[in-house]
Amino acid sequence: MLRILFCLLLAAPALAAPPAEGPSPLWGMLQVIFGLLLVLGAIVAIAWLFRRFSMGAVLGRFQPARVVSGVMVGPHERVVIVELADEWLVLGVTARNVNLLKTMPKPAGYDAATPAANPPFAQWLAAAMEKSRKRQGDGEK
Repeated sequence: MLRILFCLLLAAPALAAPPAEGPSPLWGMLQVIFGLLLVLGAIVAIAWLFRRFSMGAVLGRFQPARVVSGVMVGPHERVVIVELADEWLVLGVTARNVNLLKTMPKPAGYDAATPAANPPFAQWLAAAMEKSRKRQGDGEK
């Protein structure tokens, strides 16, 4: 009797219903891909929102100081002209500090809306790109 009971206990799992199959590997792969796309989309959305509504962008329109010009005078030294209200500050900028060199009124003829002239390299690069475009256009005809 004990042997029969023992045999039934050992055979019970074999007599039970077959185990349900889990999700297919394709479905698991689709879930992983969807989750990854969801996370990447959230990162892009947060970056866009941060860029659109950040305080730096809002305050950037109303900055009281603006860099007018600058020139390198050494490997780590610059002379920079900063416009603050209606006066210009000439600053010496190094890796360790910033020194006020001179204060002067804003020139009467200076218009902040006019862009500065292109530096020589920018002019050369624009001319080289234009030549390249012309050559490519001639080769296609």
